[in-house]
Amino acid sequence: MTLVLRLPARLLMLAALAMFALVQPAAAQTVLRDAETERLLQDLVDPLAEAAGLQRGAVDVVLVSDPSINAFVAGGQRIYVHSGLINAADSANEVQGVLAHELGHITGGHIISLYDGYGKAAKISLLSTLVGIAAALAGGGEAAMGAMALGQQVAMSNFLSFNRAQESSADAAGAQYLSAAGITGKGSLEFFKKLQNMEFRYARRQDDEAAFARTHPLSGDRIARLEADYRADPAWDRPPDAEQQARFERIKAKLYGYLATPAQTLNAYPTYMQGVPARYARAYAYHKDARVKEALDEVNALVASDPDDPYFLELKGQILLESGRPKEALASLRQAAELSGNAPLIASTLGHALLATEDKSHLEEAEQVLRAAVGRDRENPFAWYQLGMVYGARGDIPRAQLASAEQQIMTGRPREALQNAEAAARGLPHGSTDWIRAGDVALQARGQLERERERN
Repeated sequence: MTLVLRLPARLLMLAALAMFALVQPAAAQTVLRDAETERLLQDLVDPLAEAAGLQRGAVDVVLVSDPSINAFVAGGQRIYVHSGLINAADSANEVQGVLAHELGHITGGHIISLYDGYGKAAKISLLSTLVGIAAALAGGGEAAMGAMALGQQVAMSNFLSFNRAQESSADAAGAQYLSAAGITGKGSLEFFKKLQNMEFRYARRQDDEAAFARTHPLSGDRIARLEADYRADPAWDRPPDAEQQARFERIKAKLYGYLATPAQTLNAYPTYMQGVPARYARAYAYHKDARVKEALDEVNALVASDPDDPYFLELKGQILLESGRPKEALASLRQAAELSGNAPLIASTLGHALLATEDKSHLEEAEQVLRAAVGRDRENPFAWYQLGMVYGARGDIPRAQLASAEQQIMTGRPREALQNAEAAARGLPHGSTDWIRAGDVALQARGQLERERERN
């Protein structure tokens, strides 16, 4: 599991308005990338996307490192899910209920509509300000203040009402997609009940006045609207997918072990628990605590239980690599890459291990592995960085500069990206694919810099 990319401020602003749950993000957030987790989330959303009339793979799910219980869309066909939501959910079916709701925002075009809602609210607010200024110039100070305050209240009321309508629409669409996919709505209701319990726990008012001031309908109202439809659906009593649930329990434990302190993890998953999720979590805890032997004992037990599981082998390779034993990591990582169909994230770790051996005979394999990884997953700054290291070690400076530019444009460093892209273009064969790409990255960097200047 790796940490990559910071979400831009504009995206976070939209996230705060389009979110599913209670707590809005307050600062820049980090994307978590893990091959096993992404595979499960894709398998959860694909049948819902098909039910919505989209193709499998058309909707991406991105995991964000944030403890709040939240999911959101921010334009395009991509759903962002907070790690706190995974931790709070008890089943894969609950997560599917959230994904179905967020898919309702995507198909409803709610992010585009959100700008319309902003615009209408802004017009009301601006008009009230002009009226207030006119009143002030006429000598009516109190009238001016009253006009401005009333206008702002009307603007906010209109916007909140607009947003609640979108949330209700997404709820209804989500229920429709679950039904069309033959998936029970029990998980969706269970998750709404979790949100309702949080509202009670934190003393959120449940009366009409409180509901009027919210961006989202009250959870109790949402449950009441949806429950009858869910219960009447033929899929209501259909048992959830047992294999998906087992996979969910694995990735939930894995995520907990990665994000929590070792002490918290060992308390939540004590050594008497011998199942796969517990061993997964403890392997991460021991690894973070530099207890290499214990970490390898746990992961070796996992590999013994299923020698062909690529994710167990990936973790073993990762522990060996990050413990300063890259040569020992190669066998596990090569096998993991092969068994996973050369999953880009696993291939990236293999490329890193090949480089870390400092054996020049591995450079050609590292280049092949990493080029294949970025070919299938261009939004992988870690792989681009490693590829740049390979090119640098082989003396191919223009391509090293281009790889650095690719990595920098993804990690919010447009000035450096522009410098490297322009330098790469000067050294690459004119008209080549890489030369064209260098121009594209330079253009993208200039656009980012221009937007930064406009914001400032």
